[in-house]
Amino acid sequence: MDPLALIEDYLSDQENGMKTLITWFLNQVMLAEALQQAGAAQYERTDARKAHRNGYKDRSLKTRYGETILRKPQFREFPFETQVFGRYARVEKALVNAIVESYLQGVSTRRVQEIVSHLGIDQLSPASVSRMAKDLDDQVQAFLLRPIEQAIPYLFVDASYYKIRDGARYVTKAVLVVAGVREDGYREILGARVTDCENEEFWSGLFEDLKERGLAGVQLVISDGHTGIQKAAEAAFLGASWQMCQVHCTRAVLRNIPRKHQKEVVEGLKEAYGSEQRLQDLADDLNARGYRKAANTIERFLPGLMSYTAFPKQHGKRIRTTNLMERVNKELKRRTKVVGAFPNEESLLRLVGSILMDINEEWVTGRRYLTMEKE
Repeated sequence: MDPLALIEDYLSDQENGMKTLITWFLNQVMLAEALQQAGAAQYERTDARKAHRNGYKDRSLKTRYGETILRKPQFREFPFETQVFGRYARVEKALVNAIVESYLQGVSTRRVQEIVSHLGIDQLSPASVSRMAKDLDDQVQAFLLRPIEQAIPYLFVDASYYKIRDGARYVTKAVLVVAGVREDGYREILGARVTDCENEEFWSGLFEDLKERGLAGVQLVISDGHTGIQKAAEAAFLGASWQMCQVHCTRAVLRNIPRKHQKEVVEGLKEAYGSEQRLQDLADDLNARGYRKAANTIERFLPGLMSYTAFPKQHGKRIRTTNLMERVNKELKRRTKVVGAFPNEESLLRLVGSILMDINEEWVTGRRYLTMEKE
């Protein structure tokens, strides 16, 4: 394959282009490994040859860009060994661990068995799964308990929900995630916890743990309209303001508006956000038209819809919604979907924590999220 063509594919479609590039590169790695192990190139005549090639076997490898199908060389005399499949990233290990735990507990469906086989796991044992779990748990716990070393002026909080097996039934649990924008303008994943629900008590516990680890300097807490988050944030971060996510507010208002009028109301909200008077006028108008619940929703959230305006104008677009957390939760859902229902809470936190570690590494080594200097 022509490397120049791969680069052109990447420039035209970065996600699929990167997937193709990774596939090509890893296949080249295995060809180089095959050359070293065989002691000779394919069809080369030499006394140094240790093995003869015997075709290829297709193997899949899951990456952050999707599943890739690689061509694993085969030898006649002895098994070909490669580091490509042995060095799973943290997320791949946690994903495999969650699937294998379900498999060993006897809840494996045909689909799970196919996934296990597809991942190339031929020998499954409780001991090997336990060793893998402990290694991952140590890494995740070290990440979730690390000191918070910078002030966090902007705090984003949200929850997502997952199915967990509980004996013969399945229950829904919440994963509470907290992220922040540091005083240097970079984003950071600060904490996560698996809980039975999303009430004030659980959020308060998480906030207090974060403060014990060094969380300080919080000026604005951005979330959806869940009252548990609001009350916990008010108690934990005295002097900080709460910002109601404008996207969540719009969704809440539209739940009480007939479909034929929703587009009009959305436009009205877009124009009104940023002005307390315009928001109140819109609420009065909706109430006069008989949409009392929609009007009450705006009025209930009104104090929290204006908080972002007290901060630098250039920050407004990114601190008036929870879009930062929406993207995190979307990535968590995408990369945990293959598991289905988790076998236990530990397995869920193991995989979610591993994904959050990956996201955090990208954040703190990538581009600055906000320019914190006042213009």
